Amino acid sequence: MDAGTLSATQALFWLGVAVLMAHELDAVRAREWRLLYVLRRLPEESARAAFIVLHVPLVMAMIWLGGFPDPAVRTPFQAALDLFLIVHAGLHKRLEHHPFSDFDGALSRALIIGAALAGALHLVLLGLF
Repeated sequence: MDAGTLSATQALFWLGVAVLMAHELDAVRAREWRLLYVLRRLPEESARAAFIVLHVPLVMAMIWLGGFPDPAVRTPFQAALDLFLIVHAGLHKRLEHHPFSDFDGALSRALIIGAALAGALHLVLLGLF
C-alpha cells in the first residue's frame, strides 16, 4: 500500500472522526454547551464561544494523534477515541429527555449512532473488541 491509500481499518477510523465532526456541527445548532457542567454556568454567548474554541485543540489532537506515523502511538489513541464514540452515544441516550437536549431529529441521532458504530467496528478490525 502506498502513502496515498488507506486500509479499510484506517478508513473506518477516519469515517468515525468525520461523523463526529458532523455531529459537532449539529451540536452548535443544538447548543450542546447547555448540557456540559462547566459551560452551562457561563453566559450563553461565552459558553458558545468556549464550546467552539475548545474544539480547536481537540480536533488538532485527533488529526495529529489519529494519523501519527508510529503505530505504538496511533493505535492506542484510535482505540481510545473509538471508546469515546461509544460512550458518547451512551451519554446522549441517557440525556435524551433532558430539557436542554435538542438531538431528537433523525439526522442528529444518525450522526451520534453512526459515530459509535464506526468506533465499534474499528475496534473489531483492530482486534480489540
